[in-house]
Amino acid sequence: MLALALTADLNGVTDLRPDDTADAPFFYTFKVQCTSCRETHPNPVTMNRFETHDVSGSRGDAHFVWKCKNCKREHSASIKASPTSYPHSDPPKKQNILEFDCRGLEFTEFRAEGEFLATGLQSNTKFAAIDISEGEWYDYDEKTGEEVSITNVKWEIRRA
Repeated sequence: MLALALTADLNGVTDLRPDDTADAPFFYTFKVQCTSCRETHPNPVTMNRFETHDVSGSRGDAHFVWKCKNCKREHSASIKASPTSYPHSDPPKKQNILEFDCRGLEFTEFRAEGEFLATGLQSNTKFAAIDISEGEWYDYDEKTGEEVSITNVKWEIRRA
C-alpha cells in the first residue's frame, strides 16, 4: 500500500483537497515505475477514482492498468478511498491525502496538475480552482480582508 502525503504552509485557509467529484473527476498524475524490471515509464500517467479498467487474466478491475514495455508484465493500481482534506496546522504536518493499492508498480513522483479546493480558516469562504502545480497559490479573502496563501507545497509518495 502506497500513500500520497502532503506538507504545505496554509495561511488563512484549511481543508486543502483535490476537486474530485463523479461529475468532474480529478486526474491524479504520476511518474510510474515497474517493480519487476525497475523500468520507469517515460511519460507521466493519469488516473481517476471514478474510472476502472479490466485487469487481464483476472476478474478484477483497477483505476490504472499498465503494461510495462520493457518486461511486458501488466500491473495495476487502485485508489482506496476518496481523498482526505489537508487541515491547517502550525507548524505544517505531513499527512496522507490518498492511498493506493499497487500491484507490480510504484508511483515515484506526483504532479499536482488539477484544481484544488480550500476553505477560509476564519471566514468559511469557499476557494475553488486553486492551482498549486507550481508549489504555491495566493488569493484574497473578502470576508476577512486578508491575503490567503498556500506555500511550500511538498508531495511525497510513501508506504502507508
